[in-house]
Amino acid sequence: MSWSFPIGRLFGSELRVHATFFLLLLWIGVAAYVADGTAAMVENILFILALFACVVAHEFGHALMARRYGIRTPDVTLLPIGGLARLEKMPEKPTQEIAVALAGPAVNVVIWAVLVLLGAETNPERLLEIEDPAAGFLGRLAVVNLFLALFNLLPAFPMDGGRVFRALLSIWLPRTSATQAAATAGQIIAFVFGFLGLTLGNPVLILIAVFVFVAATAENADVAMRDVARRMSVRDAMITNFETLSEHATLEEAAQALIRTTQHEFPVLDDDGFLTGFLTRRALYSALSDEDTPRMAQIGLFLDRDTPVIELGEALETALDAMYRQNVPAVGVSGPRGHLIGYITHENIGELMVVSGRRR
Repeated sequence: MSWSFPIGRLFGSELRVHATFFLLLLWIGVAAYVADGTAAMVENILFILALFACVVAHEFGHALMARRYGIRTPDVTLLPIGGLARLEKMPEKPTQEIAVALAGPAVNVVIWAVLVLLGAETNPERLLEIEDPAAGFLGRLAVVNLFLALFNLLPAFPMDGGRVFRALLSIWLPRTSATQAAATAGQIIAFVFGFLGLTLGNPVLILIAVFVFVAATAENADVAMRDVARRMSVRDAMITNFETLSEHATLEEAAQALIRTTQHEFPVLDDDGFLTGFLTRRALYSALSDEDTPRMAQIGLFLDRDTPVIELGEALETALDAMYRQNVPAVGVSGPRGHLIGYITHENIGELMVVSGRRR
C-alpha cells in the first residue's frame, strides 16, 4: 500500500504503518493538550497506541488462522481507521472462510475478557467517554475491544461478518452471486454510516462510510475478475504490442517512450533479452520530479524487480495470484525460450472482462 512503510516483522508477516496514522496521533495529542494539558495528551496517545495494538492482534488473528490453510499474509498495515491484513487469497471453502473471518473478532473478545479479569469496567457508556481519561484506561480499552468485535460481525463487506455472510450464501449460490449480495449489504451500511455522519457532524463515521463503500465495491470486482480468470488463459489477456526499455536506458529515454506511447509500465530487459523488472509510470514521475536525480541517470535504479514471470500456457488466475502475492503492477509472460513475449496487468484483465461481456 502506498504511503506506508515497514516497521518490522511479526509471525512471518511484514508490519507496516500508513503515514496518515501519525496524523491521527498528532490530532489526538493536540486536542487533548488544548483541553486538559500534557498529562491528558500523554494518556490519550498511549490509549490510541494500546487500541491499535489490539487492532494489530485482530489482524494477526486472521493471518494465523489463514496460515493453517496454507495461505500466507505478506503484510499487515496499520491505518487510522483500523488494520488491513493482506492475505494472498481468501479460502474459498465456506468453513475455512468462516474460520478465518471469525478469528479476528475472537481475538478482541479474548482481550476484552482478559481486561475484565484485570478489573476493567465494561459499561457501554464508556464509548461516549472514550476521549476522557477520567473514564479509566482499562475500562475504555475493554469496551472498545468489545465494540470492535461486534462491529466487525455486521453481515456486510468489508467487515468480517460480511465474509461469514458470503461464505454461508456460497453454500447455495455461486461465489460471485454470494459476493455481490454481501457487497450490496456493505454498500447499504456505508450509506447509513454516511447519513449518520453528516447528520451528527461526525467525520469519523463519514470516513468509515467511504472506506466500507470502496472496500465492498473492490471485493465484488475482485471476485468477478477471478471468476473470469478461472475460465481464460494467459494467452487471452496478455499485452503483445508494447515497447521495452534496456536496463541501461536513461530517465530521459524513458520519458520520451512515455510520451510517444500509452503504456503505464515498461518491461525492462537485460542484454540477453530477459525481463529484469518493470518501470512504472509512477516510479518514472517520482524520479523525474526529484531535482537531485539527473535525467541521464539509468533507469535500473528505479525498477520494480520483484516481477514474476509466468508461461504462456498458464491459467489467467495464476497471473492474478502472482500479482497479488507479490504486490506488483504486472507479470511478464515468457515464450518457449524464456524470453518476454507479453505481459499482463490488472487493468487489461478488467478490459478483457468488459469486452467479453462478463463484468457483473
